[in-house]
Amino acid sequence: MWTLSGFSDEISPDFQEQCAVASRLGLRYIELRSAWGTNVLDLDDDQLATAARMLADHGLQVSSIGSPIGKVHLDDDAAAHLGRMRRAAHVAQTLGAPYIRIFSFFMRPGTDPDTCRDEVVDRLGELVDVVAGSDVTLVHENEKEIFGDVPRRCADMARALDSPHFGLAWDPANYVQVGVRPFTEAYELLRPHTRYVQIKDALRGSGTVVKAGEGDGEIAQTLSALRADGYDGFFSLEPHLAAGHSMGGFSGPELFGEALRAFTDLLDAEGVAYR
Repeated sequence: MWTLSGFSDEISPDFQEQCAVASRLGLRYIELRSAWGTNVLDLDDDQLATAARMLADHGLQVSSIGSPIGKVHLDDDAAAHLGRMRRAAHVAQTLGAPYIRIFSFFMRPGTDPDTCRDEVVDRLGELVDVVAGSDVTLVHENEKEIFGDVPRRCADMARALDSPHFGLAWDPANYVQVGVRPFTEAYELLRPHTRYVQIKDALRGSGTVVKAGEGDGEIAQTLSALRADGYDGFFSLEPHLAAGHSMGGFSGPELFGEALRAFTDLLDAEGVAYR
């Protein structure tokens, strides 16, 4: 049984509306990136308690904390960022989220990412250490312009860290936007390390984000392969249908609903059971 989720701030900045729309659409989980216009890591404990009550009132749980951890330059203050990671772990544990989404650092212009490999792995290892011994797993999103933007480096990171608290989040649109054919060129390499799937699609060439199945993200082929492989985890909608930027995106209630229906149409065509 595959479990659907979604970046609820794609629905609305207001957390009450996020919860209401997600529940009305039949979701049982959300991915929490921001609420009331505030990044999830910047919510104070009172706000987290309010969010927890709203989630419970709408029968919702949190699949992942959609954090911005690792979405800084590699030469930025490591100690300060490690403090942010500790906050992310606290938020995840407070809200019962099994995953925290992270990234693998921006490079300065003109830097060959491969020359930074060891430093990136060391920095990621420090982040993983924060959640060691807990029931939280960090999942790395293959964002463009970070170290882990292409499959080769994503696989290298996962092998180097070799931790039950680290895995990969599969984002097909982001692969398309860096010139990768996701299923054709990355699936076999990355499947052993893939712990979480984000659902957005994009057009090759322009990079325009579109509904699942309407772009070049090879989503139908990926779903078929995941089903054959026995994948049993989350699929988190991140539609970006109205706007997208380096720290997130937006769709609005109507487009978010359309994005969900486009994806469930693909699941229905594949004969996959989901909740």
